[in-house]
Amino acid sequence: MAAASATTEEVKLLGLWVSPYVTRAGIALNLKKVGYEFVQVEVLGQKSEILVKSNPVYKKIPVLIHQGKPICESAIIVEYIDEIWTSEAPILPSHPLDRAVARFWATYIDDKVGLLAFPCGIRFYAPNSIFFWQLLALLKALAVEAAEESSKAETVDQVTEVLQLLEDAFAECSHGKDCFGGDTIGYVDIVLGSCLGWIKAVEEMENVRLLDEKKVPLLVGWAERFLQDKAVKEVTPERDEYVQYAKMISASAR
Repeated sequence: MAAASATTEEVKLLGLWVSPYVTRAGIALNLKKVGYEFVQVEVLGQKSEILVKSNPVYKKIPVLIHQGKPICESAIIVEYIDEIWTSEAPILPSHPLDRAVARFWATYIDDKVGLLAFPCGIRFYAPNSIFFWQLLALLKALAVEAAEESSKAETVDQVTEVLQLLEDAFAECSHGKDCFGGDTIGYVDIVLGSCLGWIKAVEEMENVRLLDEKKVPLLVGWAERFLQDKAVKEVTPERDEYVQYAKMISASAR
């Protein structure tokens, strides 16, 4: 789960393979061709000692350790990576206004999309997102066979509204190119793209279509391109792996 690199600096990434926030950090490191060691940590129950020591305030993943110093919170980690390793294409735009726009959409995604929780209350994010509860409602259908189809359809419609707004954002930010960041994967691409694995898992588990080509064609095309990028593929599990993890956690919580 680490990209090849010419650097000899000691870099470690603490996390759990199913966390989109950890995926963000991994993508950023790969884009910058930074070699690193991935350290899987325990986040439930008795948390791993290295996690508690590295992030004593929140005790959350991801944590980037660079030359023995911990950097916490995925957004901060991605910006740190962008500022420290400058030999590859920048992740954030160079113009202050473009950076502000990218940060705005990244915050929106975290509020509406990125706060994905794992089934049965396993959370890596604060549960204050409307989108979080919408997706959780879909996941609950795994355990509640009598879930009403009308309720599920309403939830899907609410989720789709969020994605349609991001469709418009892509049209504006990409300027007709392949990524939110233009020609190359940028900040917004990483933030939204790190959620694609779980979005596709929800689609599979609930037999619904969230990324619908008829409703959000630009996002569908973008998602396909994003997931095929080498820097992304190396740190993004397959959809079925997310599905199996969700089912395992759901079963253990009953």
